[in-house]
Amino acid sequence: MWQHQQSAQSAMTLELFFQYLVAGITYGAVYAVVAVGFNIIYNSTGIINFAQGEFVMLGGMIAISLVQWLPLAWAITAAVVLTMLIGALMELCCIRWLRQPSILQMLIITIGISILLREGALHIWGEGIRSLPYFYGDAITAWTFGPVRLSPQVIWVLLACGCMVAALHLFFNRSTLGREMRACAVNRTAAALCGIKTRNMVTLSFVLSAGMGALAGCMISPITYTQYDSGAALALKGFTAAILGGLGNSMAAVVAGLLLGILEAFSITLVPLAFQDAVAVSLLLLILFIKPHGLFGSSAAARLKAF
Repeated sequence: MWQHQQSAQSAMTLELFFQYLVAGITYGAVYAVVAVGFNIIYNSTGIINFAQGEFVMLGGMIAISLVQWLPLAWAITAAVVLTMLIGALMELCCIRWLRQPSILQMLIITIGISILLREGALHIWGEGIRSLPYFYGDAITAWTFGPVRLSPQVIWVLLACGCMVAALHLFFNRSTLGREMRACAVNRTAAALCGIKTRNMVTLSFVLSAGMGALAGCMISPITYTQYDSGAALALKGFTAAILGGLGNSMAAVVAGLLLGILEAFSITLVPLAFQDAVAVSLLLLILFIKPHGLFGSSAAARLKAF
């Protein structure tokens, strides 16, 4: 009898382990996409875009509004395109016209834009928590793989995030436009002398990062729900992943985002759920104290690698 109870307890522990692991990978994939968005803009401008989390929020919120009149796929597509336009307008109206701005100026501008987008979302959608419908099934639909129960929406999140990262990798390494963006990341002055329109590359970096964030926001909306201020926490965790991987190194940020998600998922066995966000803050402070350039070398080397 005692052996039977012990065996059941071990099975339950193994099941919980895999459930935490899957949850960590799911959230970590989203953190990785947000971190990649940070790095795309950092490599083009040398600044941190603290409005990156708002792109995720806007993608989800716009899709939730449009799905009342459009099929789900079209609502998501339109939300991504509209968020990309917002990212382009953000750069064209608030950043492009500046002449040799300091890093501090750029940081303050992106923080200000983040606050404006958040307050605008509050004015349009209110404080209510919203969500997109599940892409397949509903909240109780799950597929069983051994000890793990997976929601189909988790598969959508992992596939979408994986495809975005893979497509971006191919874009930066195989396309002419991607190589021009990498040239701007290494040396904007030299790139301009070679005839590359560096200002357009900066605008494109905002468009790409906004589109990635918006699509990630649509994917996770059925699982995590969406609120006007949900972008702030995602921005913090995405920034932590970017720092952990080495600011500017996007492939390392993917690994760091997954690691952060897994650590956060398992942290609830040690600390209450209400303190889960403190894991990212604590990890960020620890990295800045011990290894400011992240786990994968110096920031200068990371910027040369880019993707």
